[in-house]
Amino acid sequence: MSSDTQATAKLMIQGTSSSVGKSVLAAAFCRIFYQEGYKVAPFKAQNMALNSFVTIAGGEMGRAQVVQAQAAGVDPDVRMNPILLKPSGPAGSQVIIMGKSQGNVTALRYHGEYQRMTWPYVTEALHSLLDEYEILVIEGAGSPAEVNLKSNDIVNMRVAMEAKSPVLLVADIDRGGALASVVGTLELVEPEERAMIKGIIFNKFRGEIKLLQPALDFIEEKTGIPVVGVVPYFKIRIPDEDSVALSEAVEKPSVSLEQQLDVAVIRLPYISNFTDFDALQDEPDVSVRYVTERSNLGKPDLLIIPGSKNTLVDLRFLHDSGIGEQILALCGEEVPVIGICGGYQMMGRLVKDPLHTESELEEVAGLGILPMVTEFYPQKHTVQSKGTILTDQGFFKACTGETVEGYEIHMGRSMLDEGHLPLFNLTSNGESNLDGLQSGNSYGTYLHGIFDNDSLRASLLNWLWERRGTRRPVEASLSQAALRESAFNELADLVRQNVDLERIRDIMGLKADS
Repeated sequence: MSSDTQATAKLMIQGTSSSVGKSVLAAAFCRIFYQEGYKVAPFKAQNMALNSFVTIAGGEMGRAQVVQAQAAGVDPDVRMNPILLKPSGPAGSQVIIMGKSQGNVTALRYHGEYQRMTWPYVTEALHSLLDEYEILVIEGAGSPAEVNLKSNDIVNMRVAMEAKSPVLLVADIDRGGALASVVGTLELVEPEERAMIKGIIFNKFRGEIKLLQPALDFIEEKTGIPVVGVVPYFKIRIPDEDSVALSEAVEKPSVSLEQQLDVAVIRLPYISNFTDFDALQDEPDVSVRYVTERSNLGKPDLLIIPGSKNTLVDLRFLHDSGIGEQILALCGEEVPVIGICGGYQMMGRLVKDPLHTESELEEVAGLGILPMVTEFYPQKHTVQSKGTILTDQGFFKACTGETVEGYEIHMGRSMLDEGHLPLFNLTSNGESNLDGLQSGNSYGTYLHGIFDNDSLRASLLNWLWERRGTRRPVEASLSQAALRESAFNELADLVRQNVDLERIRDIMGLKADS
């Protein structure tokens, strides 16, 4: 492929605001073009999210671009998301550049000198992808009309201009005010930026399209820009980009369902990688709920303490809220508890951060469920891991010796007390290491994506039903890989049916006979 950016077809998805569905629509177009035989890749210059992933090469990137890469049928690559911001406090974030952590930076400093410094990384990653792929589907962030942030923009119109990419502007019509948000956005961008916007998509539409037609006619007449799609509201299981989905979820008290297991996940203030639990949510006999109030914890079939971007602060939250005390009470009643990454660390006796890698706290007493101590170090451990299940305790009895895989993202190192055996023997980058710990019905691991292992997940769910004194009401766990492919294809079909794909191809400069 020529290094000339004109040789690659581009399509950029920008929004009138955050959470209009840019990420999912970008994934849809990645899958549509992949189905048509193109070599396609996603790109988002800068992502702010606590859901991240580790590539084969050990680089950390935003989960949304991982999902889009999977939709495009290619391996995730940090160039697809060269800048990742992981909020670690009210006014600061950990900055990941080309997959590697650069430490924490305040918002004020980042939106000045630091953001200007990251632009060369963005352009290098962008042009290298343009050199390698036939189509690049680019995603913006938030709105391109944020005038207070525009001078340091590295993710919206500046990227569109750099890539010479046409832009589709997306509005969430389910919220109301979509027409005003489209017109307002077009009024606030610069004339040369407005010229890049070649089409408008209204997303999350519910109702009769004929009743919407006068509004579509008005928008086209008012702006001179065609409406190229009205995508209906849908519920197809595509992993969410950030915790907006959690903030919109209603917290539920403990439930007792005859045909479903009650799985409670502690919704920590700095919860990360909550996509770890998508595989459980996909199971028809599982109800997953997120809990922030002690009174709503109840007595679930399984309690999960998830990952955290600020482990010590979230551990302090568990103590101060009384949730930590309630977790210990549930352990005393033999309720199974699983901790992942930061949640695993919190289950030990003590968590230490002497160099303040995550917060101003130096150490916080752990929950004391697992016999170990964790200390934080400046070097971040980011690897894909694969190995063998060692233990035969609890739900692991049915899958001892089988393969387990996932990925690790942590700065803490946990030291197990002598005489305690780990859960897994893992291999990462050619090196072996032991991971995980069990005590009674409590388990902990650094391995993200653990529930994506079909056999392990089935063993867990069968065990939980046995604890209820009954057999599991479904015959087998669903294959996560098959579910993901089915969801991508369903999403592509839905979007294809509700956008003017021929017009979009024309906007991109794709020939009809390509």
